[in-house]
Amino acid sequence: MKVANVEQPKKTTTELVTNAEELKIRMAEVRAAQTKFSTFTQEQVDHIFKEASIAANVARIPLAKLAVEETGMGLVEDKVIKNHYASEYIYNAYKNSQTVGVFEHDQAGGISKIYEPIGVLAAVVPTTNPTSTGIFKALIALKTRNGIIFSPHPGAKKCTIAAIKIVRDAAVAAGAPKDIIAWVDEPTIELSGLVMKEADLILATGGPGMVKAAYSSGKPAVGVGSGNTPVIVDDTADIKTAVSSILLSKNFDYGTICASEQTVIVMDSVYEEAKKEFIKRGAYFLTKDETEKIRKVILVNGRLNAKQVGRQASYIAQLGGFKVPEETKVLIGEIESVELEEEFSHEKLSTVLGMYRVKTFEEALVKAERLVVLGGYGHSSALWTNAIKSKERIAKWSSLMRTGRILVNMPTSHGGIGDLFNFKTTPSLTLGCGSWGGNSVSENVGIKQLLNIKNVAERRENMLWFRVPQRVYFKYGCLELAIKEMNVLGKKKVLIVTDQILVDLGVVAKATRVFTELGMDFKIFSEVLPDPTLATARAGVAVLNQYQPDTIMSIGGGSPIDAAKIMWVMYEHPEVRFQDLAMRFMDIRKRVYTFPVMGSKCYMVACATTAGTGSEVTPFAVITDEVTGAKYPLADYELLPNMAIVDADLMMNMPRGLTAASGIDALTHALESYVSILATPFTNGLALEAVKEIFKNLPLAYSEGPTNVKAREGMAHASTMAAMAFGNAFLGVCHSMAHKLGAKHHVPHGVANALLINEVIKYNAVENPRKMGTFAQYEFPQAKSRYAEVADALQLGGNTEDEKVELLIKAIQKLKDQVNIPKSISAAGIKKDDFYATLDEMCELAFDDQCTGANPRYPLIKEIKEMYIKVFE
Repeated sequence: MKVANVEQPKKTTTELVTNAEELKIRMAEVRAAQTKFSTFTQEQVDHIFKEASIAANVARIPLAKLAVEETGMGLVEDKVIKNHYASEYIYNAYKNSQTVGVFEHDQAGGISKIYEPIGVLAAVVPTTNPTSTGIFKALIALKTRNGIIFSPHPGAKKCTIAAIKIVRDAAVAAGAPKDIIAWVDEPTIELSGLVMKEADLILATGGPGMVKAAYSSGKPAVGVGSGNTPVIVDDTADIKTAVSSILLSKNFDYGTICASEQTVIVMDSVYEEAKKEFIKRGAYFLTKDETEKIRKVILVNGRLNAKQVGRQASYIAQLGGFKVPEETKVLIGEIESVELEEEFSHEKLSTVLGMYRVKTFEEALVKAERLVVLGGYGHSSALWTNAIKSKERIAKWSSLMRTGRILVNMPTSHGGIGDLFNFKTTPSLTLGCGSWGGNSVSENVGIKQLLNIKNVAERRENMLWFRVPQRVYFKYGCLELAIKEMNVLGKKKVLIVTDQILVDLGVVAKATRVFTELGMDFKIFSEVLPDPTLATARAGVAVLNQYQPDTIMSIGGGSPIDAAKIMWVMYEHPEVRFQDLAMRFMDIRKRVYTFPVMGSKCYMVACATTAGTGSEVTPFAVITDEVTGAKYPLADYELLPNMAIVDADLMMNMPRGLTAASGIDALTHALESYVSILATPFTNGLALEAVKEIFKNLPLAYSEGPTNVKAREGMAHASTMAAMAFGNAFLGVCHSMAHKLGAKHHVPHGVANALLINEVIKYNAVENPRKMGTFAQYEFPQAKSRYAEVADALQLGGNTEDEKVELLIKAIQKLKDQVNIPKSISAAGIKKDDFYATLDEMCELAFDDQCTGANPRYPLIKEIKEMYIKVFE
């Protein structure tokens, strides 16, 4: 066949690439051109892309002729369609796509996303679709500002180079750098490997060996595997449409598209009808003898016979030693086996089709799945069925088939390459097979795979919130007003969770008197002990399940309030596991376990009787497993009570020891939240005010507690304000260490914090910590300056930050002395041998405590150990 109208590539000394040295020179030229091309605007790129597409389109016929003449594969008229598709459909798909510059910008979030080219692409082109694949890859490279160098198949080098030269010349004429597209003139395995090794990304289309080589090159590769497309025709299918479409697809360019049908699986009840339709529309069913002859044509020595690839059915029959009518579209062999020994079960890339007869749809699925496994993993599969009646079949088939393209009622050659029988599918001549087929992508390859994305992120600290109970009642005597408010809210039935001591002291009676006056039903659960256990919580839940209240009201210090919170969770969500609820997190909003939503059954009211824990306004609770001894610290804003009551009238008779311990605990809450990495202006004011109130009122509450209402009220308010601060800013390593000291040696929590706080302040208040707290809300270490601010708020004096911090530590020590806090862990009664026996374990557990993450200086385990030892001695 004489080919005209295609200018053959000129092979001058400077252009010719026939060896490694010449290739390296050419690669350097392409890379230099790409560097220049990467600066082009979107407008320039789009103009080049359009002109190159037009040029390829104009040359579609002569290029098709050249491809058939050189390779002997396919049909000129169909290759014209492929070339047309590769230019027109690809242009239409991406003409309005942005590939240059910022494509997404979030000012509030401080992030922009920018498209950048990858660099130089290596393109490996198959012999089955040489010109259309060349056009396709060259165009998407131009659209994405990438350079590209082609390694054609040796059996299709002339037509491939002719196609890409047309695209190259048009692109250069439109303004592209002259070396932006290049090729190897005399392709060899060595040069193909070198192209892949020197490129930034490989676009590999071809057989398994070539794809494997691409992935083994050491460079990123977008490769596609072989197709062995099975097609099911079920008993609900439109047989005429199915058969006509299968023949259209299988005969298109004589089966050279890798997505083309390789085997058809037809259900028994429609098999004869389908067979008659195939014959009627130009298929030829092989006899047993002819089937055996074609088996030997399909494979030679176990490998696909290239002589039959892309050949007309009548030609393939001649290879088998018999004749069929010249107009025969497809040769069909009726077969049974779906194993490797059956030649018809392999990918054939020709006008040969295998056909199976099955009794059930399930049997068809089994065969189809097996055929995919044999050689088409990840590529394509198709089902002909009644899409309305067969929803379940389609779902089952889609779930079972491990292929990237699952096509319903469409010819697979055309359906696979996209945008012909479903306009939402991506048009492409490089079809990914995903991990099933050993590929990096499972979709139709397009411009997306040829772009890098830069993320330009400006500093934005995590967005914060400030969350406290919806209602907080405070001031001396507010309990009665708060209970009346509960009644106004429609609460009629209340379970009071408390301890027996508060019942015996008459504290609980101050609430029950109001409930009785208002006619509200109530029940008392008073079994809570210090460090409440799961067993106690379960006992409380049993009461809840029997009593069915609309409100839970905890009256007490941290233990009753924590117990009530745990009971609340177990009552509303009996399915929860405490290991999940207590899972450690870095950010409470991003935790792995999502805390269940609370409040569907009960309204939670927390009434504080001590001025220290602040549990009435925090999202925290601690429960102990009495069997293992493990403590589960729960933290989530779902645990916030709906109402908090802070009435100093309930605190007047607090023992001195509890007054002191809880008061210093509240001070530690305020100090740690003020220097926390999550501290904000919303929490800072509360923390500072709490510190001032504690210094002013704690000594008086300790010495004059039963008679000094003002001091008790000041401490109550300070405790709650400090808790609001740390409930949103969190705490630090002082609390982490106190938790473990208390757990191992039964030191009261407030006392443990009091023992440790001075040493922690010294540890934190440095200009250059070894490790600053992670994800802080501030730009540089600020703990020292913030401690100095506390000293200023207390009017302690001092000229420098160091002096102010020292004065703050002395003031805290003086306050502790006033309320008789021990000066060391050993002075608190902990024996040396016992302390050192548990020291290493305490250090590790303290490091992993939930509070540690918010400390301004992120501690090493050995540094925690040093602090423990200093405080002990």
